[in-house]
Amino acid sequence: MKPYIICLMLTSPDGSLHPSRWTSSPDGTKADWSKLYEKIHAEHHGNAWMVGRVTMAEISKAEAHPPQKPVDVERPFHIARRDAGSCAIAIDKSGKLHFSSGELYGDHVIVLLGADVPDSHLAELAADGVSYLVSEHREMDIAKMLDWLGREFGIKRLLLEGGAAINGSLLAAGLVDELSFLIAPALEARSGSDRVVEFGTEGLGGKTSLSLISCETLSYGALHVRYKVHPPV
Repeated sequence: MKPYIICLMLTSPDGSLHPSRWTSSPDGTKADWSKLYEKIHAEHHGNAWMVGRVTMAEISKAEAHPPQKPVDVERPFHIARRDAGSCAIAIDKSGKLHFSSGELYGDHVIVLLGADVPDSHLAELAADGVSYLVSEHREMDIAKMLDWLGREFGIKRLLLEGGAAINGSLLAAGLVDELSFLIAPALEARSGSDRVVEFGTEGLGGKTSLSLISCETLSYGALHVRYKVHPPV
């Protein structure tokens, strides 16, 4: 069964995702946005978080490294461990991500891959202790992959944390249950920057509505706003 998916993002009112470029908080200091974000992340009590390839590459920072010993390659999936209490998930259609081990921040790494990923890349992931699922078709069926994650790893609450294209694609597919935005009182005010959600040419593909769950005032003048997502009927 698909996990309950919460899109959790830190943003400025103008949609920027880069706190280093933001204006200062009202008292003239730079707020510790990462610490505040981690607090909200923990309060959601998810047992997995998921990001796209670009975001995960910034986190893992590993380079390609073929395994030193032969590895039996399994398709369509390989499960390195089943006892993980929490998981870090990446969507990587082209198989470009690399990892130093099967853990990030103490969370077990799982990668969702496209159908054309070569065996050599799967061997590297398996040797590093990373679990993976390879798509059966050229177009990745993310809904089916999410069901697999829930079934095989017991993931019930998943925090979707960007980038913008991944957020938009899952919203458009009707897979996101809730938006949870930490809105900072700051601006970037520049064009061409990343945004919280990015949709393709088809947009949402239907009428999607939001209903307010809660709105909480936080330190530094930030707001934590939560919306229930009602997908197209």
